Amino acid sequence: MNAKKLSLIKPGLLLLVGLGLTTACNEQAAREGIRVEDRSLSFIEIPAETITDKIRGGLLGQMIGVQNGLQYEFKFIEEPGNVSGYVPALPEGAITDDDTDFEWVYIYTMQQQRQLKIPYQNIATLWKERINKNIWCSNRYARSLMDIDIDPPHTGNIALNPWAEFNISGQFLCETFGLIAPAMPQSASKIGLHYTNVAIDYEPAQTTQFFTSMIATAFVESDIIKILDAGVQATDTSSILPMLVADLKEWHRQYPQDWKHTRKLIEEKYSPKTSWIRSNNGYELNSAGVVAALLYGEGDYARTMEFAYNFGWDADCNAATAGTILGTVKGYKWMMSQGWQIVDRYQNTTRDNMPEDETITSFADRVIELFELLNEENGGAKIVSNQRIVYKIPAEKPRAVVPLRTKDSQQKILLAALNSSIERDLLSEDRASSAKAVYLAICLDMQDELSQKHPNQWQRAIKELKGYYKVMNNVFWGSDFKTLNELKEKFIASGFTAPPRKLTDEEVYSSIIWKDPTEIVLE
Repeated sequence: MNAKKLSLIKPGLLLLVGLGLTTACNEQAAREGIRVEDRSLSFIEIPAETITDKIRGGLLGQMIGVQNGLQYEFKFIEEPGNVSGYVPALPEGAITDDDTDFEWVYIYTMQQQRQLKIPYQNIATLWKERINKNIWCSNRYARSLMDIDIDPPHTGNIALNPWAEFNISGQFLCETFGLIAPAMPQSASKIGLHYTNVAIDYEPAQTTQFFTSMIATAFVESDIIKILDAGVQATDTSSILPMLVADLKEWHRQYPQDWKHTRKLIEEKYSPKTSWIRSNNGYELNSAGVVAALLYGEGDYARTMEFAYNFGWDADCNAATAGTILGTVKGYKWMMSQGWQIVDRYQNTTRDNMPEDETITSFADRVIELFELLNEENGGAKIVSNQRIVYKIPAEKPRAVVPLRTKDSQQKILLAALNSSIERDLLSEDRASSAKAVYLAICLDMQDELSQKHPNQWQRAIKELKGYYKVMNNVFWGSDFKTLNELKEKFIASGFTAPPRKLTDEEVYSSIIWKDPTEIVLE
């Protein structure tokens, strides 16, 4: 097939007014019950039942993608997968997983507090109360920084969290925020970034803008190419993502029947090839996996999931993202009419102090309530139009709401913001404050100045930081990639030594956060 067949799923359901709505699309929108109120105001009207259907469909599409994909997570690395004849199913419902349950914690709290952006200090408290196990990579690193009172978004700053430079939680932690913002991609990006910046920065932040904007656009556009274009418009022009999407479009055009060759081209151009984790947990290959699955899947949900699994790398994550987009396009009613075995359950197996009786639809209904809150805050409303209950929505053009932020620029911003407080915390008698001061000073290259100016307090603070054994485990045993190794060398130069062994997951998830470093015995 060629690229022209990508619009098989009700092409041109509606283009956002701000994107340039054509007369033909106005006519199509009218047939679908979606009305453009006033082109100059950029408002559109979408039936309430359509919004409900698409939010529920998007969340179900995400749940199926990740749940069915867990068996393929990091299974297909050197070679592509061989999944065939895939049939979507959730015979026992879905369970909490880090691809969905971070967002669940946020969505639940946002709904309870009727607040779209939970203050960052409260987010740190929320994590300490509810997110303490089954966390990995950049999120695990961020969680340990919270133990020394480094609050978000600093926990995801590229100068403080070495995973933040590449980790894919900018992708797998963002989809639900796109569902909150139908036809409002800028709002989707802003809300998504508020939460993903807890653990990521740099290019991963661009993936948040990219994917949330695609999902927001999928409420009003069914053509995969146009959805991809909206995502590109939401990224910084200096990001790698515009080039990546352009390459994937061209490779799909050249090799429409040879997805394996396209996968080879992705590996050749976009794999960093510096370490296993950096390549396979990075934004380059996994963003490409989502885009390629959407292109080769050509609007077919099951085929798109199959391609997401077969392109590989972090396959469950990639299928969840692609599944959210197509689930939004297709809608819940369509998905439930396919004869797939779907049980409406979302079982909590990971998150403390969260509901034990959640379903996929009750989760989705929380999202619907937050959409209504966002729509009202943006000037929209729920009204009766032509004898139908509709949402009047202020449609937005996709654009980058944050630029591509480098490590140098982020370090300068942190220095300006924290310089005086670091010295003050170093002199504090509070354990966490002094430990935080040493950590920040080393990351921001202030260690020589402060250790010479306050030698006694510096040595005391080093001892305090060593007692935060999970932080030390992350620095010295977290993984093997360039930015972490560079940070490790900074700590060694400042007098730290590696713990004798890596902590087990059970030890990391322990409620104990500090031990006297002179008494720590790692058996």
